[in-house]
Amino acid sequence: MVIGDRYELDDLPLGRGGMGAVYRGHDRHLDRRVAVKLLYPLPGKDADEELERRFIREARILARLEHPGAPVLYDFGTHEQRLFQVMQFIDGVTVADLLSEHGPLPVPWAVAITAQACAVLSAAHALEICHRDLKPTNLMLCPDGSIKVLDFGLAMLRESNGTQFTRIGQILGTPAYMAPEQIQRGVAEPRSDLYSLGCVLHEMLTGRQLFTGPTEYVVFEKQVKERPPSVPGLPAALGKVLSDLLEKAVEARPGDANLLYERLQPFAVDLPMLPGFLTPPSAPSPGRMYAKVLGRVLG
Repeated sequence: MVIGDRYELDDLPLGRGGMGAVYRGHDRHLDRRVAVKLLYPLPGKDADEELERRFIREARILARLEHPGAPVLYDFGTHEQRLFQVMQFIDGVTVADLLSEHGPLPVPWAVAITAQACAVLSAAHALEICHRDLKPTNLMLCPDGSIKVLDFGLAMLRESNGTQFTRIGQILGTPAYMAPEQIQRGVAEPRSDLYSLGCVLHEMLTGRQLFTGPTEYVVFEKQVKERPPSVPGLPAALGKVLSDLLEKAVEARPGDANLLYERLQPFAVDLPMLPGFLTPPSAPSPGRMYAKVLGRVLG
C-alpha cells in the first residue's frame, strides 16, 4: 500500500493499538524508513469522530513535544478517508518484550529506564501534557540504551482551569497501570503518570504485574484499595521511592518528575550489559558519545 503518494507500507502491521495499526514504511521522496500509524476504519459515525479527535490530538501533542525520548512526527494526512501519522522509525524492543525474554531486570537498569522516562515526562508536563497510558509496551529500549516513550494516543492537554486533566465517558487507560484517581474520578494529573511509572518500575524489578485479576473490575479495586507488596532486597532508599510512587493519595507521591528523577539518580549506576539487546561497548555508539559529553555540561 502507498499512502500520501510517497509512503510505501509493509503488508503486515508492526502492532495494533486502541486507535490504529502501526506499519513499517519507506518514504520514497526522502529514501528513509518511517513508521506509519493508520487510523482504524470504523462503521459508526460517532465512533469515527471520537477516534479522529483523539488521533488529531495525539499528532498535535507529538508535534509539540520535542525531546530525544519521544518519537518525531514527520507528517500527517488522510488516505482514503483515514487519518495517518508518519513518525520516526525506532529500532528497539519494548520493555514488555524485554521482561518477557529477560525476566526481572537488574536494579540499575530498572531505575535507569524509569529515570529516562522521567526526563520525557518532565518535558511533557512542562507543556501541560499528561500521557495517561504509561506501561511496558509503551516504553522502548533502543540498542544504545536510550528509552523512547511511545503512544500518546490517550494523552491530554491541561484543561483551561489549570488544575487537572479530564476525560468524558468511559475510563480510558490500562487497568494494571492506572492511578486510583483515574479510576475513581476519571481525572488525571502529572502525578498520575508517576503512579503509572511506579507500577512499571515494580514490574521491572519483580518480573510480574503489580495488580492482576480475572476482570478489569477486580484490578480497579486493587489499584484503589490494596497496598502494593514491597520488593525484597531493594536498598531502603529505593524502596521508599517506590512506595512513595505507589501512594493512593496524589499529594503523597513525589511532587513532580524532576524530583523523582533526582531521587532515582543514585541507583542508576554500574549498569550491566544486556546481551542481545544493546550495542556492545566496543562498537561506536553516536548516541552514547553525545550523551556522555552532554552529561558533563554544568554537571
